[in-house]
Amino acid sequence: EEEVENNNNDDVPVDPVETEEKEDEDANDKISRKTSKYMTKYERARILGTRALQISMNAPVMVELEGETDPLEVSLSFLLHFLSCTASLLYSSI
Repeated sequence: EEEVENNNNDDVPVDPVETEEKEDEDANDKISRKTSKYMTKYERARILGTRALQISMNAPVMVELEGETDPLEVSLSFLLHFLSCTASLLYSSI
């Protein structure tokens, strides 16, 4: 065995953890939901603000830009794209 010396715990080899798979997880999620399926204005503001800050600090943009230069506009298009992809995944499984 090879001894790894790493004080900050970066890139330490770890064996994968096996988990028990639940049958029909989507059905359980629909039944046992404890939160609303709608995003509040506070959650939306936090997501947009955080992503806009990341973009303004040169984080990679994950959506096609359509002339937007303002980080807040880019983060809004990212959120709308993410929500549309998520919705299409949810409705395709029904």
